[in-house]
Amino acid sequence: MNQPTLLIVDDEVRSLETLERILIDDFEVKTANTIAEAEKILQAEWVQIILCDQRMPEMTGVEFLKVVRDKWPDVIRMIISGYTDSEDMIAAINDVGIYQYITKPWHPDSLLLVLKNASRLFELQQQNEILSIELQMTPERMEKEMLKKSSVLRDRYHCEDGIIRSPDSSMNTVCERIRRVSPYDISVLVTGESGTGKELAARALHYNSLRWDKPFIVENCGALPDELLESELFGYKRGAFTGAVDDRIGLFERANGGTLFLDEIGEVSAAFQVKLLRVLQEGEIRPLGSGRTRKVDVRVIAATNKNLEQEVRSGNFREDLYYRLATVTVQLPPLRERNIDIPLIAEALLDKAMQALSKKVNGFSDEAMECMLQYHWPGNVRELQNEIRHMLVMSDEETLGADLLSPRVLRATPVEEEEEQVVLSSCDGDLKRRIETLESRIIKECLIRHRWNKSQAAKELGLSRVGLRNKLERYGLIKAEEKD
Repeated sequence: MNQPTLLIVDDEVRSLETLERILIDDFEVKTANTIAEAEKILQAEWVQIILCDQRMPEMTGVEFLKVVRDKWPDVIRMIISGYTDSEDMIAAINDVGIYQYITKPWHPDSLLLVLKNASRLFELQQQNEILSIELQMTPERMEKEMLKKSSVLRDRYHCEDGIIRSPDSSMNTVCERIRRVSPYDISVLVTGESGTGKELAARALHYNSLRWDKPFIVENCGALPDELLESELFGYKRGAFTGAVDDRIGLFERANGGTLFLDEIGEVSAAFQVKLLRVLQEGEIRPLGSGRTRKVDVRVIAATNKNLEQEVRSGNFREDLYYRLATVTVQLPPLRERNIDIPLIAEALLDKAMQALSKKVNGFSDEAMECMLQYHWPGNVRELQNEIRHMLVMSDEETLGADLLSPRVLRATPVEEEEEQVVLSSCDGDLKRRIETLESRIIKECLIRHRWNKSQAAKELGLSRVGLRNKLERYGLIKAEEKD
């Protein structure tokens, strides 16, 4: 299979060499340290993705990618820069239509994932163009297809609300609250720690509402500065600021008739809170650079991992905006408080990971599941998802064993409640009893890492095989799979 062609444009030779070394295994990499050289490559090669530095001697990366857009519109355009000027970002995203604005320093794994997604997007664009020509879709047929897809989504969330849980889960009360609130056209505030599934709850609220067949739009308020967030939500008119060469419809208008999900609402500045409050009160927005307001009919669902009541008391969040957003509050429990759900969630996440990574296994070993049940998961479902992906990638066996778990998960104890908790504080009894408890945990963790190879564990611990066997019998240490 041919590798996708990636063109990297940067005037710093060392940066080019570093990027090429990291990406050469997954892409056919072309490099250019001048704009002229880059144009020659684009004329001679079939380039799928271009990654351009923002600060170039001849012109900015945004200016060059605008030329690329006009001459080679199918190329997926990306900017990489050590600078995060908001005007540059707005121009890059809206004027040039770039796929990603990557800031330095970047992580190799994250950069590789973004580029692979960009390659997949290029393939989908080509397939979509071919299908569109073949099908010649009429507006009526397009509308029918959209309703069909919306119905599939609605069925998924309407029947099971999309939230995986056991029959005795503490999430049942939360899901019942979502079911009761969904049909009513009121604002909802979803709260909970990071990674608890707040967007999933928001989708369940939307697809169980009367707006289910209208748009569901997501915006992360904590990821953008005020200027960019305002242009994203309210839109702008041509000439409103440098780089605004065309009118742009904001997310409030795109979500008209449907639902707008504002994630990390607790991160917005005091100045922007005033603008958002006016939209919620009046039901109208005014695009940047426009003298006229536009009516919008949008249900707002907001989410935060902060205690907004405390933020109101401390003066960091407007009280009137809080009450506008929190007509009803849905509080999601952390994963450590719904330990009973971990096996079901883990299996579902493993199924998704196997599909995404095209790798098949037969599930988790009993010992691995036991360790996952003991760990307190401060990052909640998102951390569990990342841990399972890591296990799947690193596995050479048909079953995911405990030895694949990260050390922090492997060393967890049933009574552990906080990540920074000192292990000794969980031991009870006199000094002898506490030392034995610690010794038992150290031996078990070592055995799991060595896949219960007693010779290797004994060697690491400085014990004889007989000495190790005596301690295993003393502490009752056996593999989870060998328990009755």
